[in-house]
Amino acid sequence: MKKLSIILVIMLLLVSVVGCSKTDEVKEGDQEQAPTELVISTWGYSEDLLWENVFTPFEEANNVKIILETGNNSERLIKLKSNPDSNIDLIYLAEAFAQEGIEAGLFEKIDYDKVTNSDKVGEKAAYLIEAGYGPAYTLNRAAIAYDPNKVGFDIQSWDDLWHADLKGKVSIPEITTTFGPSTMYVASNYKAIDITSDNGDAAFVALEELKPNLVKTYSKSSDLANMFANEEIAVAITADFAYGRVKDGAPDVVFVNPEEGAYINFNTINIVKASKNKELALKFIDYALSTEVQTRTAKALGESPINTEVELTEEEAENLTYGDVINQSNTVDHEFINAIKTQWIDRWNRTLNQ
Repeated sequence: MKKLSIILVIMLLLVSVVGCSKTDEVKEGDQEQAPTELVISTWGYSEDLLWENVFTPFEEANNVKIILETGNNSERLIKLKSNPDSNIDLIYLAEAFAQEGIEAGLFEKIDYDKVTNSDKVGEKAAYLIEAGYGPAYTLNRAAIAYDPNKVGFDIQSWDDLWHADLKGKVSIPEITTTFGPSTMYVASNYKAIDITSDNGDAAFVALEELKPNLVKTYSKSSDLANMFANEEIAVAITADFAYGRVKDGAPDVVFVNPEEGAYINFNTINIVKASKNKELALKFIDYALSTEVQTRTAKALGESPINTEVELTEEEAENLTYGDVINQSNTVDHEFINAIKTQWIDRWNRTLNQ
């Protein structure tokens, strides 16, 4: 009987030890949870640098696995419109396309109390935050590129594009490109008319007057670079991100901000309304706006920082939209533009492409 009691005690102890082991294993398992998947829709450029400077550090710090869906603005927005309940959590878009998504009800309102780095966003981009949707995380600008050796005067104003000495020397971006709508603003201002007061009528009159100077419109920065390199043109409205490519093929071309100011485009990050990871998405946006990340992307990717605490040397800031040039630049009303864009495209084609 005594032996039986001892055996029972030993068996109970063994069960207790095994139970503890299993409990410990569960605890360890909890600590090794699988990473949360965060699906981000973005452009397909410079992916290696983006992983190194943006995505991988966020993954490692937050036990996250980032999955990218890539494509241009239009492709990705159309895809989201057709399937708003997709698994996409965050979407990078140029401002015009982001506005379309907002109007279509695709994006979540942002709780900016949880995005503390939004306080560091420059004043020029504050209206996006005030609207309550995704913030700008970078910006670029359109100004004038020209070859001084082939132009008989110093270009200082947007109005100089209509100068008689520039006959057969000018190119402008297509209406459907990032800075096509900005070109409409330039043309309307040439006629001294607020574009929102006449829906662009004066702008089209100005574009008709520009035709003797106009060689062609362009849709791709590579086409613009080739036109400069082949000496087909001497002057163009172009973006800062395209200027480096232009200068590679035509070293004498300079990039100047007109006295009336350049035109700014903001690129934004929005949270998709159907996202199952909204808190994590907010954390990513706050991270993307941080001084550390904005400094890395400015130096490694050539992305103009939206964070006003980023400090760059003159060399690092070359060709970026940075510092005083931002406050001296102009923005456009994408809500107004989107409402009338279809009409503009039709009239643009009839005016310039026939």
